[in-house]
Amino acid sequence: MPEISNRKLFYNTIFCQIFSPNGKFLIAGSLYGDVSVFDLLKSFEPNQIDNYDYQAPIYKFTAYVNQCVQSMVTTDDFLITGTSGEITGWDWKIVKSNKASRKNISWTIQIPTDKDTSEKPDVNSMVYSKEKHLLYAGCGDNKIYVINLDNGKILRCMESHENYIHCLAQLRDQLASASEDGTVKFWDLRNLEHTSTLTPSLNGQISRPKLGKWIGAVDFTEDWLLCGGGPSLSLWHLRTMETATIFDLPDEGIHVASIHDERIIAGGCMPAVYHLNYQGEVLAKVPTSSKTVYSIVHCEKPQKILSISGSSNNIDICTNFNYREFILKFA
Repeated sequence: MPEISNRKLFYNTIFCQIFSPNGKFLIAGSLYGDVSVFDLLKSFEPNQIDNYDYQAPIYKFTAYVNQCVQSMVTTDDFLITGTSGEITGWDWKIVKSNKASRKNISWTIQIPTDKDTSEKPDVNSMVYSKEKHLLYAGCGDNKIYVINLDNGKILRCMESHENYIHCLAQLRDQLASASEDGTVKFWDLRNLEHTSTLTPSLNGQISRPKLGKWIGAVDFTEDWLLCGGGPSLSLWHLRTMETATIFDLPDEGIHVASIHDERIIAGGCMPAVYHLNYQGEVLAKVPTSSKTVYSIVHCEKPQKILSISGSSNNIDICTNFNYREFILKFA
């Protein structure tokens, strides 16, 4: 058994992370269906940081058996996780009290199974609208499900993509989705309709045919759109949909990218996370435990933290975003 356990840890991949609403806990989900809970206040105690030891979670529980934890999001009351065909709610009070398990799930929402294939669609990305109390789930059946968290019912299924969805990003009444089909699509959340489409691979300077046309990451502000995947990471003027910057990174595909405090933060198939300005200049290069980065999350309170995870059992923690301060061990 120890041999099997060690092998699992060696091949572990952490696809998703989320901070608790108060920023005191970090939650991470793995390839093997497990969820680890870290008490960040304990992790930042001087004796812990000075030792520079790999810090373990306060506890770990199995969220899904024989399925991976593919996505996470939070509300004030619930940690929400996604896997193949299912979205699960876990009461934060239970999660923080070291008692979460399959026995005390708060609620589940089943994603409809494809009638032709009988396959359960993966829940690859979720965003939550606090104002509307709605959950948007981008799935492996090419659809975005709009879910009312008051009653758990699927209100609408938004369709336009021709392949599975990698990533969602929301800003007020707009939603952006990035897909394996090579497009970024925008949606008006007031009427839940598709409004426009961008295909980055059509730009010859951005296209990287050997890596494919898939788009793995998307983020946007009122003025800018950021996206990347097989095509190079690029920044676009949102109003004109013209390219502003093509970032020169040594990646073999972008899996995560965001706009934060007037800087670009990006990771993917490369053993580092890059911080760049809008003009493409590198502000910082942070080496990572993972050869491929799948998740980068940050919070501002009670302490500024950036957390990085991917194809490793380790999670890299940065307080000054320009360097790694210490490492958490998933299990």
